[in-house]
Amino acid sequence: MRRIKLVVAYDGTAYQGWQIQPGAPTIEGELNKALTSLLKEEIQVIGASRTDSGVHALCNVAVFDTGARIPAEKISYALNRYLPEDIKIQNSVEVAADFHPRRCNSRKTYEYRILNREFSLPTKRLYAHFTYVPLDVEKMKQAARFLLGEHDFKSFCSVASTAETTIRTVYQLTVDKKEDEIVIQICGSGFLYNMVRIIVGTLMEAGRGNLAPEQMAEILAAKDRQAAGPTAPANGLTLVKYEFL
Repeated sequence: MRRIKLVVAYDGTAYQGWQIQPGAPTIEGELNKALTSLLKEEIQVIGASRTDSGVHALCNVAVFDTGARIPAEKISYALNRYLPEDIKIQNSVEVAADFHPRRCNSRKTYEYRILNREFSLPTKRLYAHFTYVPLDVEKMKQAARFLLGEHDFKSFCSVASTAETTIRTVYQLTVDKKEDEIVIQICGSGFLYNMVRIIVGTLMEAGRGNLAPEQMAEILAAKDRQAAGPTAPANGLTLVKYEFL
């Protein structure tokens, strides 16, 4: 048996997230179905990042085991013929038999886009969250600085999370605006369930003037989901970079 690593890009709009769910379309389900058809054996992939419903990715990672002899680098070309247009493999390579994408030291970078203008744009509706309420980017930047480093992010975690620990490290968190689009980019060692979207929703509250930037320290200290802001919609979020250390 060989273990093959895939780099997967997808538009998450039509899917109920990465992880298989009964009766619902998922990225994992589509990959399993396509690989099973291609390789003529039952395949179940292991994903690195189990993105939520509606979240997009440029570079999610999955591995699977196969006895097929097709060269690893050719699998991406063949597999893409079996996949729908909104899921495409970017790379396929053979890795060590014990390589597990969720048990490696890694850094993930997510990007969240906010369209901040008077009226929405239909061409951006699937990939950016629209709000007509003016956002103060400088206040959002000030608030973001409080989240850098290692912290207990329990306040920024969905109550449905089953994580053993809520301590995470944020290496970089930037807020930039170009014309009428605000881009929030966050790089970390890993993220809790809905963590990025809750951070974004809370930064937007700072941008609206509903909380002072320095209140971010109080929200962290509270270790209470109710202390933070709302969960931002999924459509603005994309996994843009995955690094194994």
